[in-house]
Amino acid sequence: MRRIGFPWSEHLLARTLHSVAGTELAARKALEHGIALHISGGYHHAHQNFGSGYCIFNDLVYSARRMINQGLADKILIIDCDVHQGDGTATMTAGDANIISCSIHCRQNFPARKADSHYDIELEKGAADDEYLSTLEQILPLLLLTHRPDLILYDAGVDVHAEDELGLLQLSLEGIFKRDMSVLRHARDAAIPIACVTGGGYCKDPLQLTFRHSQLFRAATKLYR
Repeated sequence: MRRIGFPWSEHLLARTLHSVAGTELAARKALEHGIALHISGGYHHAHQNFGSGYCIFNDLVYSARRMINQGLADKILIIDCDVHQGDGTATMTAGDANIISCSIHCRQNFPARKADSHYDIELEKGAADDEYLSTLEQILPLLLLTHRPDLILYDAGVDVHAEDELGLLQLSLEGIFKRDMSVLRHARDAAIPIACVTGGGYCKDPLQLTFRHSQLFRAATKLYR
């Protein structure tokens, strides 16, 4: 529990199980409708045998494997844009040719010891909108063309924001919106279903944090009318 960072409680257990189930449901709905958004999820630090970094179970890998095991998809791409590397996702998909993990994160941020994703795109501390968006636009077409996934799971963490309490990047609110637009647009144009989770974001002001997370919903509304 020390490694996870939360005190154990019945409420924590119930919330965790509902959140993991929500990501699985989002994956199913995305396959049905083309896109689905989940207001929780993105627990990418959870490993096979232990939780870590405020993450108990890895909903991304769990949901991907459920879709594959049930014959709903053959190959799934996890695009992780949280500011922290998805180390749990990396270890749980190591050697797996059907679940491809891509983590775009700040090199100097948690975890100190990085795992090996299929693709690790490391940005230096202080990287802002232009560098981030340029990097994203270079990697997305390569990922989609190389792997041609049946489903994308997108971790849209907002801890990339300049004023995030645990982030070291410098994206603006508009930069987060453009990032989400970029990921969703590439998925839409390639006709690949995409399930999105809100991921990390750390701010004592709940209204400001809500504004940051709402960029994902703004982008989805604009592109999937």
